Amino acid sequence: MNTDRILKVLAVVAIAFGALTVFSGGRALFGDVAARASVGNAVGFVLWFNFFAGFVYMVTGAGLWQGRHWASRAASLLALATAVVAGAFGLHIMGGGAYEMRTVAALGLRFVFWVVVAVVALRALRLAKIPWRS
Repeated sequence: MNTDRILKVLAVVAIAFGALTVFSGGRALFGDVAARASVGNAVGFVLWFNFFAGFVYMVTGAGLWQGRHWASRAASLLALATAVVAGAFGLHIMGGGAYEMRTVAALGLRFVFWVVVAVVALRALRLAKIPWRS
């Protein structure tokens, strides 16, 4: 699989992941009573982080589609930010705060996804010898 194709696949997945994240987060934050109740013991700061991060996912995906080197750095920052939020979420849990187990799984999935995207994109862009596109 060539570098351009790898970046395009990552881009499509990142954009789709972002759109789904914004949709589900928006529904949980701004939906009707039933939609908000369906999230159970959602942790507010995690919910807000995921909602806003979904927009960054889509922008990063667009950057990957265009072969922009900043997109690999954005993916790295998304992984780091997700790890920080997961750490704060862990403190929330250790402090006896209510939570949903699916939040643990979702944060883990998001972290692993962005680490993989960052590593693959950095490698693909370096191997492609594409001039740096800001």
